[in-house]
Amino acid sequence: MRRKFYCKNSVAFVFLVVFFCCISVLIISMLKVPDVDTGNRAMSIYDDTPLKSSGNDKSVGTFGNMMIDMLPEDLAFTVFVPSETAFERDLRLSANDSLVEEKINDTYVVISRVLGFSAIPRVLDTATVPISGEEVSYDSLSGFELFVSKYAGGVLVVNGVKSESVDIKRGKLVVHVMDGVIMDAEFEQSIQPDFDGDD
Repeated sequence: MRRKFYCKNSVAFVFLVVFFCCISVLIISMLKVPDVDTGNRAMSIYDDTPLKSSGNDKSVGTFGNMMIDMLPEDLAFTVFVPSETAFERDLRLSANDSLVEEKINDTYVVISRVLGFSAIPRVLDTATVPISGEEVSYDSLSGFELFVSKYAGGVLVVNGVKSESVDIKRGKLVVHVMDGVIMDAEFEQSIQPDFDGDD
């Protein structure tokens, strides 16, 4: 009889130790402990400017800023953002019409889909892309394969779309403004206008 009482106590003891360890881990993980500052700024490979856009960066545009705002602030990404002209020409999105209350949800859906095709989870600036037109392959967030090449003058070409401006730094993010939208054939087909034959 005494042996059973001892077993119950040891099981209870182990249960309590495991319970308190789990609670401790949960409490520690819920606390936002700041990163340790090494004090050596030379060790930092990223600019510490805030990632969230101010909304007034004309080179990226309204929809480009919306795309950038969808990304987490603490991770490094490279985004091939379409220019405002490309958004209007290829996706029929205009800042005056697409941001009204009735259409804002649809606009966010399209922009988030474009973000999946045009963002890669790594820093890729023009210095890291080999020159001479040699293609380098990367997988985007959605798994869509991007073929990146660089030509004279630092012009990047991604899946046949040329860059307008490159190496815009936003915190840990590198932005390249493109003269077109990077997307797969299925998405491209889904955004094509419906023709009724009235033309």
